[in-house]
Amino acid sequence: MPERPARVDGGRSVDALDAGTQALFYRSGAQVSFDFLPDAAFENLLVVSTTALPSRIERAVDECGADPARVGVVPVTGSTVAYDGPLWVAKRTAPSDLTGVSIRLSEALRHVRPGRGWVVFDNVTTLFMYAQTDRVIRFLETVVEAVRERGGRGVYVALPGALAPESRERLEDIVDVALTE
Repeated sequence: MPERPARVDGGRSVDALDAGTQALFYRSGAQVSFDFLPDAAFENLLVVSTTALPSRIERAVDECGADPARVGVVPVTGSTVAYDGPLWVAKRTAPSDLTGVSIRLSEALRHVRPGRGWVVFDNVTTLFMYAQTDRVIRFLETVVEAVRERGGRGVYVALPGALAPESRERLEDIVDVALTE
């Protein structure tokens, strides 16, 4: 079993992540915001979104003063996605289709620059509503390893109150560090 990640509550932020580091980021509330990211993240950012459609992600990126044309989105939603804007957007995949999400993410990772790109999974908690814990954990292990191998900084947002203690512990076991807002 891998060594348990450091638990840092407010002492370190995601802007201190080194290339290839994967962080679980506990954030209260399901608001769509990227204000926790450093400016450098917006130079090459891929968002896997279970909480917002591309138009809302574009607004959140704009609110950070960043250029949406440098941001890609993998929409994970059961809703139809109709978007014509500056974000690069993959075909949508339902949250219950973890294989489909994995395929879309693998395709999108080609656009993440090794050592410089960022991947933000805006709410991994959502996946636990659509699949069994073991399946979600195996899926996220694969995602974390793929982002790490690409040299991307990975941030996996989770709502702490929405996860069972066992799920939290298992999530923390697959990342390098767990951070709390």
